[in-house]
Amino acid sequence: MKKILGLIFLLLFLVSATKSNIKKTAYHPSIEGTWELVGFYNYIDGVNVSDTLPTTQGYRQIKMFYDGKVMWTRYVPADSVEWFGYGSYETTDSTLTERLEYMSASMRKIANSNMEWKMELKLDAHRFSQIFLDEDGNRINSENYKRID
Repeated sequence: MKKILGLIFLLLFLVSATKSNIKKTAYHPSIEGTWELVGFYNYIDGVNVSDTLPTTQGYRQIKMFYDGKVMWTRYVPADSVEWFGYGSYETTDSTLTERLEYMSASMRKIANSNMEWKMELKLDAHRFSQIFLDEDGNRINSENYKRID
């Protein structure tokens, strides 16, 4: 009986003394999911927010990111112009790049020639901001979203 108890204590000691090899990974939120636009920021000097503008009554813009693809649509009750786009996206810790392949005629009128937008990205689990930059890398304005899925 003493041998069995001794063996049990030895096993418990060895198990408690071993180092766990389970790696703890840092939490990195994902942009994948469905998001709703909640407002805009304007920047005064490329750094500081000068205006915080909520969306207007009835205005709704939804963005969906999944498996490298992005799709968005905007509804403005007072406007009959359609706004939507579809394409691919890539993210880093601080950037969001969208390359649209298909879009509404109204979007095509204002799109740049390569239909690519590279923006600064601020992302957490429930919110993200895509910040538009000028040629010198200064912030101009942002679209701010909340997760809805």
